[in-house]
Amino acid sequence: MRKLFGLVTAAVLALTLAACGSSASGSSASGAPSDPLKIGATPTPHAEILKYISDNLAAKEGLKLEIVEFSDYVPLNPQLQEGQLDANYFQHQPYLGDYNKEKGAKLTWVANAHLEPLGLYSSKVKDVAALASGATVAVPNDATNLGRSLKLLADNGVIKLKDGVGTAATERDVTANPKNITFKALDAAQLPRSLADVDAAVINGNYALEAKLNPATDALVAEKAEGNPYANGLVVQEGKQNDPRVQKLAKLLRSPEVKKYIEDTYKGAVIPA
Repeated sequence: MRKLFGLVTAAVLALTLAACGSSASGSSASGAPSDPLKIGATPTPHAEILKYISDNLAAKEGLKLEIVEFSDYVPLNPQLQEGQLDANYFQHQPYLGDYNKEKGAKLTWVANAHLEPLGLYSSKVKDVAALASGATVAVPNDATNLGRSLKLLADNGVIKLKDGVGTAATERDVTANPKNITFKALDAAQLPRSLADVDAAVINGNYALEAKLNPATDALVAEKAEGNPYANGLVVQEGKQNDPRVQKLAKLLRSPEVKKYIEDTYKGAVIPA
């Protein structure tokens, strides 16, 4: 009996350790073509687009997707870097470049998928030319989107920027401000709520969507898709970009079917890239 009890105890202990080891590793799929591709994404529109692919297109390509939604995008790159995900879909290339530089990471861009256009919105005026002298314009307070906001305003004649500064612009790069615009920097998520308190606000596409604002119909001016470096796309660990599952997903993200789904679903608030 003692021997039998010892054998049972050892077997239970071995199974427990194996289970704990599997859970603790948090590792993603092994990478075989038949394994699901574990991909992290933010809910709107990224996970919605992936779900459309999973439900309608993936089986024809022999692809299985395991979609993991993140309400906060910050953990997505660390989890990909650590191997807890096979891929992620939430970011643009400037964000990826900053992350790789700051963290010493080697995450790799695979393909553009869509653009969420930055737009200038107002509850007080109907045209950008109608902004009054001394108007207050709210802008995102993070460096990447502040530069985008200033470039959008410069592209539409509201201000002028130093030559060549592009989307790296800060307020110090404003060389002409004929209407004496005052810029109010806010957290990007707060910008839709600021519309009642400012003359206009530059709002990111995803936050505009959540506030029922559409860049195509509600914005005074909005970014164009062509040549825009802020397209969101598919990202993997360096060396994994030729994984057949990744290549299948990249193909589907850029397929005519997904293009039509984006256009029909988001009505210009999201643009196929």
